[in-house]
Amino acid sequence: MLLIAALLLVGILAGCVAENSGSSDSEGEAEAGGAEGESAGGEEGLDIAVVPKLVGIPYFNASESGANEAGEDLEGVNVNYTGPTQADASAQVKVIEDLISKNVDVIAVAPNDPASVEPVLKKAKESGIHVMDWDTPADKELVDLSVKQVDDEEFGRHMAQKLVEAMGTEEGEIAILTGGLSAANLNLWIEAAQKEFDENYPGIEIVSEKIPTDEKQQVAYQKTLDLLKSYPDLKGVLAVSTPAPLGAAQAVQEEGLQDEVSVVGSALPTDSAPFLEDGSLDTAVLWDPGKLGYLTVALGQMLAEGEMPEDGQEIEGVGEITVKEDGKTVIMGPPADFTKENAADFDF
Repeated sequence: MLLIAALLLVGILAGCVAENSGSSDSEGEAEAGGAEGESAGGEEGLDIAVVPKLVGIPYFNASESGANEAGEDLEGVNVNYTGPTQADASAQVKVIEDLISKNVDVIAVAPNDPASVEPVLKKAKESGIHVMDWDTPADKELVDLSVKQVDDEEFGRHMAQKLVEAMGTEEGEIAILTGGLSAANLNLWIEAAQKEFDENYPGIEIVSEKIPTDEKQQVAYQKTLDLLKSYPDLKGVLAVSTPAPLGAAQAVQEEGLQDEVSVVGSALPTDSAPFLEDGSLDTAVLWDPGKLGYLTVALGQMLAEGEMPEDGQEIEGVGEITVKEDGKTVIMGPPADFTKENAADFDF
C-alpha cells in the first residue's frame, strides 16, 4: 500500500510540473510576440517604410539620410528605408510584399515600373496600409499622397532650355539618355523637354529614340561614346537620371570634346563637380534629395494621423510646399541649377 501511495504522489507532482511548464511556454510566446501597440521593428510608434528604386547610388543615399533625419526629428516615427540593390521592378515588388507582412503603417514607393507595383500596392491598401509614391509616380488611383520633387513639365522644359543655352545655338543634333524606359518621372521630363524643343527650337534634331542606361554611370559612358562615333556632328546630350549625366560627361571628357558637345542633365552637385570644373558637364539640374526624403516621411506621418497637407504649408526642415488641386499631389519646389561656380556650395 505504501508503494502504491508513493507512486500516486509522484504522478501528481509530475502533472503539476508539466502544467507549470506549459504555462511558462505560453508566457514566453506572448513576450516574443511583442506588446500590443509596438511597431513591426519592435518599437512603439508609426512605421513608415520608404522604398526607393534602388539602394546604393548617391541620389538615393542622400534621400535615405533625409528620411532617417525625419525619423529622428519627428516624435513617434520609425523609418524603414529599404529597396532593391538593382533598378529591378520584380525585386522591388518583393520588398513591398515583405513590408506588407510586417504590417507597417505607411509604404511610400518610387516605382521602377508603375504597372508592376499595382497589384502589390492594391494588396497593401486592402491590408489597411497607407500608400504613397515619392520621386516617381505610381497609379494615382492607388496612392493617398504623391510627393514630387518638382513640377514635371517645368523641370523637363527647363533642362531643354539649359541645353540649348549651353550649346550656344538653336540648331543641331542632340541625343537623350534616360535611366530606365519605364520610369514614369523620367518619361514625363523627357516628354516635356521634347515639347520644348518642338515648340521653341525647331532647328534641334533628336538623332534617336531615348537611350536607356540602366541607372548606371558606366552604361551611360559607353552609350555616349557610341553616340559620339555614330554622330560626329552631335552638339548636345540631355541626360536624365542622376548617373546618366556623369557617364555622358565622362565620355565627352575622355574624347576632349568639351568645346564641341554640351551635356546637361539631372545630377547631384557633389558628383558633378569634377565634370563641371572642366566643362564636360555644362549644368546639373536637380533639387535637394535629402529634403525629398525628409518631406516624404513628414507627410507619411501626417497621413497616418489622419491629416492632409495644404497648399503653401510650411514643413519644418523642408520649406513651403505646393499642393495641387487634387489635394494629394505635393510639389516640394522649383528646380535648382548647379554649375562650376556654385557646385561647391552644396553638400549633397
